[in-house]
Amino acid sequence: MALSQSLQQKLLQRLSPQQIQLMKLLQIPTAILDERIKEELEENPALEVGEEGREEGFEEHEHNNEEFEQANDEEYDGSEEEYGNIDISEYVNDGDDEIADYKLRDDNYGDNEEQKTVPLRVETTLHDILVDQLGMLSLDERKLKIAEQIVGSIDDDGYLRRELSSIVDDLAFRQNIDSDEAEVEDLIKLIQQFDPPGVCARNLQECLMLQLLRQQADGRDVTLSIQVIEKYFDEFTKKHYEKIQRGLGISDEELKDVINLILKLNPRPGGNVGEINKAESYIIPDFFIINNAGKLELTLNSKNAPDLRISEGYRDMLKEYDRGSKKDKRQKEAVMFIKQKIDSAKWFIDMIKQRQNTLLSTMGAIMHYQKDFFLTGDETTLKPMILKDIAEITGLDISTVSRVANSKFVQTEFGTYRLKFFFSESLSTDSGEEVSTREVKKILSDLVEAESKKKPLSDERLTELLQEKGYNIARRTVAKYREQLNIPVARLRKEL
Repeated sequence: MALSQSLQQKLLQRLSPQQIQLMKLLQIPTAILDERIKEELEENPALEVGEEGREEGFEEHEHNNEEFEQANDEEYDGSEEEYGNIDISEYVNDGDDEIADYKLRDDNYGDNEEQKTVPLRVETTLHDILVDQLGMLSLDERKLKIAEQIVGSIDDDGYLRRELSSIVDDLAFRQNIDSDEAEVEDLIKLIQQFDPPGVCARNLQECLMLQLLRQQADGRDVTLSIQVIEKYFDEFTKKHYEKIQRGLGISDEELKDVINLILKLNPRPGGNVGEINKAESYIIPDFFIINNAGKLELTLNSKNAPDLRISEGYRDMLKEYDRGSKKDKRQKEAVMFIKQKIDSAKWFIDMIKQRQNTLLSTMGAIMHYQKDFFLTGDETTLKPMILKDIAEITGLDISTVSRVANSKFVQTEFGTYRLKFFFSESLSTDSGEEVSTREVKKILSDLVEAESKKKPLSDERLTELLQEKGYNIARRTVAKYREQLNIPVARLRKEL
């Protein structure tokens, strides 16, 4: 096989490290941005926070000269000339001519009135509650370990979805306990008597049955409800009430009482006990929009704008070096180390500022595009808007707008919304006007809410009603929007 050479020209586009870092910072929620900044503060002693930043909870870290002693261990690519021609003028003079922010404030300058309280919550998990109840049982050490294994297998919703055989295997391999399915089942029955009622069930049917049996033990007459869950569970979930009524020979009033009782049971017995994922427990908005006498005002959450600066101590060290006459190699290596740290700090501060500008630019464009909604809170005023629209207004890449829209929240006087809420496709009306699919979904939701639950509207009827209002829409599109709104089909919306 003959070898040949050829000259080819290719155009490649690669993201720089700075662009990659900016993309990562854009995706970070406001709730954990301060953690990312604290990491950078710990890694880079040339970066520090001002007084305002310390009020926000950022800690300044003390660094001694050990880091500069370690500068000898740093590897530099250049020769002696690299150390002999060090230009530190921009580092020594940088910021010297700047007027400090506090000197520009007058005596009446008020403190930041934004609330800086952080919500805290003391929690007890479902696992903690069940373990406490285990301690009240008279179990020997072996059975207690088996019971603890079962409790540890219960998920956050309160269900035991692990097979008995798998629990037996876990006991053998992890606890060195030889057990069998019958013994495990006996202990499961015991744990199912714990609070909250319905805990440790293997499925929804068993969960509801456990709650009904608990009510029966307390003296309530729930015999009919138990029969429905035991014999007609599938019919109940599909709302085939006629079959249940014929099978049990009960009246309309009795069936209605049974249904109301079952619907009051808790399908997620562990769902209201504590929170495993605290990050999702609270929404911290990235933006605030205020309607000031018809004029919309946009502000960025102060947590997105920390007071970061270059350490004066590091600049002072460079000034000392600049004033000195004897400059040996060791000193020059330390100066190179300091320059690297200052460059890294400047770069990080610049990334944070770019993040702020990108967030404000994107949200500002959305605010002006959807101005009518932010003034009224009426979802039907939302205009069709796609990522490309905002990208063209801001000059940002579509992927950048997407990152902001998917991970950020805005607080308005009508509620807090994820930014992607404001994006929607368009739909034509009879007059040829383009409207947002969000508007159509709102009308669809209103129609379902206003319907008679004894005779809920079918998808065909919903399509007809929307077409009567001037929206050119197909039945399959109505079904798609209904599913996106988590609205069940007409048969499952039926009530007695």
